[in-house]
Amino acid sequence: MVEQGQAGIPSRERALAGVAVAITVVAWASAFVAIRAVGADIRPGPLTLGRLAVGVILLGALQLRAGWIAPTRREWKLLFGCGVSWFAIYNVALNAAEHQLDAGTTAMLVQIGPILVAILAGTLLREGLPRWLLLGAVVSLGGVVVIAMAPARSGPLAASGVLLCLLAAASYAVAVILQKIALRRLPALQVTWISCTTGAVVCLPFSGQLAADLSRAPLDSVLGVLYLGAVPTALAFTTWAYALARTEAGRLGVTTYLVPPVTILMSLVLLAEAPLSLQLVGGAICLAGVALSRLR
Repeated sequence: MVEQGQAGIPSRERALAGVAVAITVVAWASAFVAIRAVGADIRPGPLTLGRLAVGVILLGALQLRAGWIAPTRREWKLLFGCGVSWFAIYNVALNAAEHQLDAGTTAMLVQIGPILVAILAGTLLREGLPRWLLLGAVVSLGGVVVIAMAPARSGPLAASGVLLCLLAAASYAVAVILQKIALRRLPALQVTWISCTTGAVVCLPFSGQLAADLSRAPLDSVLGVLYLGAVPTALAFTTWAYALARTEAGRLGVTTYLVPPVTILMSLVLLAEAPLSLQLVGGAICLAGVALSRLR
């Protein structure tokens, strides 16, 4: 008899989901650093298209060997929404934000996403809005204000960078709700590939700019685009979807708290760049608010 874990999921699958989460956290942390590194050579829109194009090819090769479950009309809508909000809007906003903010600060601000997921689930899915959730949202908002007021090394921190991070977090939250519903019946790989393809199609208007940027970019930046498409996109989004299908959305969202510290460490080692003290304080307040929102 196979030992069953929580919600009837075999313990072996739950263990594999834990491994998938670890891969996702490290890969997504590295993405913040890679985006910051290549941002000087490749603009936000073209970078998104290049990253997604690589992801579509790699995921498509895997999908050819996997089984196909025909999505229903409702599931197509869910997948399209996930592709537009997460793979297109989120990535463009994140890439643009990192032109103004360091990788660690950006990673901390985007972690407001789990609170937005809980709020959307509480309102749209009628799961309720507990007092800890509302308190956590207020605390995190205070952290955002602290980060926005922090003096950067060359003048005030651009408010537009903070707003772009909040847009990225909101897009992420919407996509997680849509993706969670789609994963009830569809395989993780298929959901990821369709969503990634949708995002790439939406970003096709950037194809001319991508060709121009790649033609004059150094080899390191070109390799950076390939890395972003292969690891943080093709691999990490697939491992995330695998874990999401076997874990509660709220519990899985908590694990992304690990992304900012890993990002800061990577950024310090690879880019010799770290958030300023007040930005770290604001980021800590944001993460504390997210933690409060998960209390029951």
